[in-house]
Amino acid sequence: MTDTHSQETADHPLRVRDFYLGRQPVLDRNQALFGYELLFRSTPVGQANIGQGAPAASAPGFNATAAVIAHAAQLGLARAIGDAHCFLNVDADVLGSDIFAFLPRERTVLEIAASVTPDDAVLARLAELAGHGFQFALDGIGSGAEREAARLQKLLPLARFVKLDLRSTPQPALTALVARLHGMHKTVVADKVETRDEFQACMDLGIDYFQGYYFARPSVLGGRKLSPSQTAVLQLMKLVTSDVDNADIERAVKRDVTVAMNLLRLVNTPAVGAGKRIDSVSQALLVLGRRQLQRWLQIMLYAEPDTQGHNQTPLLMLATTRGRLMELLAQRLRPGQRYLADIAFTVGIMSLMDVLFGIPMADIVEQVPVSDEISNALLRRGGFFGELLKLAECIESPDSDDSQGDDVLPTLRELAISGDDMVELEMAAFQWSDSVVRYAI
Repeated sequence: MTDTHSQETADHPLRVRDFYLGRQPVLDRNQALFGYELLFRSTPVGQANIGQGAPAASAPGFNATAAVIAHAAQLGLARAIGDAHCFLNVDADVLGSDIFAFLPRERTVLEIAASVTPDDAVLARLAELAGHGFQFALDGIGSGAEREAARLQKLLPLARFVKLDLRSTPQPALTALVARLHGMHKTVVADKVETRDEFQACMDLGIDYFQGYYFARPSVLGGRKLSPSQTAVLQLMKLVTSDVDNADIERAVKRDVTVAMNLLRLVNTPAVGAGKRIDSVSQALLVLGRRQLQRWLQIMLYAEPDTQGHNQTPLLMLATTRGRLMELLAQRLRPGQRYLADIAFTVGIMSLMDVLFGIPMADIVEQVPVSDEISNALLRRGGFFGELLKLAECIESPDSDDSQGDDVLPTLRELAISGDDMVELEMAAFQWSDSVVRYAI
């Protein structure tokens, strides 16, 4: 590390220790999960700052990444990515550090920052890391690529992935660039894919992977036809929240083979921990209980049909992670009030149903009976649960290091959540979501 960085760290210890974590999916051409880019956001949040209205210090940038990763690794960095690949931004300081011992090297892709000068020392270090199994990506390549031709000529042979920013690369240049990179046997990742039209255009160009939240943005407001299983799940949700007997619920489950199979698969997973094999729907319902059954029905809405073996759909991953994070936040902030954590989970899951069904949230709230506080959170981001939802949405945002980041820090301060606490809860939510999607749906 440089002397300047050491002095900055000593003067501002909270800049390194307090942070939160963004996680953005990288999808393949089948829209299945390939990896995550982990976006570490440094914050000045700490107990000394809460309630004092202290201004948010600017993030220290890549120079603090090594220390941040080390802290996250102690919490279990693998929990954040499951079996997926991990994309991490690195600069020259990070490349020269010993942080890489913490990382799952066979699944780690180091994104080389534009500030890295490929001198002899850097090239030797990259070759050493490649020998240990790490892979590299070049970032920030777009319309200005020709101006740094000499730099790219040195780095391209070492890189497997090249990320292209759709916001800064005109379509004609993008077409030529993709063809050129494929001719060099490079894997191309389209970054900042924000609409389904952009995704389709990139598909037509033959781009290999995609990063962005296009899948989480409603593109159809006229409504979508629900699959038979989704209709059955919605009907079951209404039964579960009513006063009907378990026998009525059991009959409804048995009427849909897909729901019944998913229920039996779920109850026999480590996430439930039944302890013995459950082979009947009636036993499964007894093991789960109504509260847990309602929760899993909410999750099952996001499971696309015919995805067995390819079930890590991005919307399902996002919904389960958001719901679990909000639940954990509610538990931390309101200990001993289990019902509040349940409501927080429901708000998190329901907050993406407008995307799932392609209809406005106001219509969903009318069709699915919810309490006033859930409605207030979903429609207006109001109340305690609305604050939790805003926090989750800001952290998920691909722009959270820019304008969205300004919303995260005051919310963390208002909720009295430190950066360290936040990342610990995020890690737990990531791990839970991964286990749910992998085993239960």
